[in-house]
Amino acid sequence: MRSALQTVALAGAVIAAVAGGPARAADVDWPHFRFDDNHTGFQPFETLLDAGTVRGAKLSWKANLGTGSRSLVDFSSPAVAGGVVYIGTADGRLWAYPADGCGVDICNTPLWTTDSLGQIVDSPAVANGVVYVGSQTDDGDNSGKLDAFAADGCGEAVCQPLWQGDAGAQSVLQSSPTVWKGLVFVGAFDGKLYAFDADGCGAALCEPVWSAQTGGSIESTPTVSKGALFVASDDGKLYVFKAKGCGKKSCAPLWTADLGGTPFESTPAVSKGLVYVASQHTLSVFPAEGCGAKTCSPVWQAIEPTDFFGGSPAVADGRVFLPLESTLAVYSAKGCGEAVCEKLRTLVGSGFQDGIVSAPTVANGVVYASRNSGEVIAWSTKGCGQATCAELWKGATEDPLLSSSPTVVNGKIYVGGSQGGGGSQTAFLYVFEP
Repeated sequence: MRSALQTVALAGAVIAAVAGGPARAADVDWPHFRFDDNHTGFQPFETLLDAGTVRGAKLSWKANLGTGSRSLVDFSSPAVAGGVVYIGTADGRLWAYPADGCGVDICNTPLWTTDSLGQIVDSPAVANGVVYVGSQTDDGDNSGKLDAFAADGCGEAVCQPLWQGDAGAQSVLQSSPTVWKGLVFVGAFDGKLYAFDADGCGAALCEPVWSAQTGGSIESTPTVSKGALFVASDDGKLYVFKAKGCGKKSCAPLWTADLGGTPFESTPAVSKGLVYVASQHTLSVFPAEGCGAKTCSPVWQAIEPTDFFGGSPAVADGRVFLPLESTLAVYSAKGCGEAVCEKLRTLVGSGFQDGIVSAPTVANGVVYASRNSGEVIAWSTKGCGQATCAELWKGATEDPLLSSSPTVVNGKIYVGGSQGGGGSQTAFLYVFEP
């Protein structure tokens, strides 16, 4: 079933096509990490950027996200909603800029920002006029918080949270908030999944509606599909819960599955009844409805015993795209009819080779990923007729390490990074377009 956002975007494309103009879905929102509710990384409404036009993409503008010893974008990926782009920086600040820029090459004045929340290395989520982001406090105990702000700001240059959620005694790191039916979920480094009322509790600090303990730290972003919540834990397991909770403050999983290694920040993607999640050396695929037992086995796996998977799988166009060292590995989404499947092809970028730890993005026949060489790289999803395919395009930032995942929407490629070093750098939001 399409979301309201998707229905509006599709209607816009159809009207333009009927009118004889280019079929573009104007003002599409990218409201949270991995774009859609199933966290597939697939943005299906892009019409301006494709395999041809992306070759002409250049840095259009960038936004200043502050200077200091911790002024960098570390994993936080941009959200675009209501004409505003939001991103977090490692010095604990959330930033809001006009999604179309400010008319000059470098934008130095945000719509609004925040005081330091300690540390932010996750991605903001926007829903119902509120922007949520997870943080690590800077008060000496490194406790985790879910922070909620008015998406349109507060009428001042620096805004305070509407409320915060108590997410335990340890940090919220790469686990980004997920909003579903009045609840907002986030994982923390204490190994717990937390569920809060998305409207808060009427106080400055809110306790979770329910929580669940896993056997390891949670860096994975929760994914909700058909009422089931999927999250990976660093104990090497996939956990599945009832998203609405269990009627108690602490809930047990419906079922779990062995991932064959530590998933770190890999976020489950759900597509066509299957859930995809990666660990260090293994991509595992399970039936999203479970197997009727408390522990489930994979439908199929891809195993790379000597190389490491990174980031989160993207699922689109019948393919799974997953970072493998400095490349993207491509698999058939339906598997190969065997327990263990080989990759269909490998996507490589030219020039200096460095690791890809960002989550790939797929839009209009193109797959994008950030590389630690400071580049955003784009490939065709259709391949090249060979086992190894080169890029269509790459765009350079000044960041020597680029872990932010590309947000591709409305003909623009957004990604966070930084430049400088030696104890002081400036963080930037970079925007590319043809």
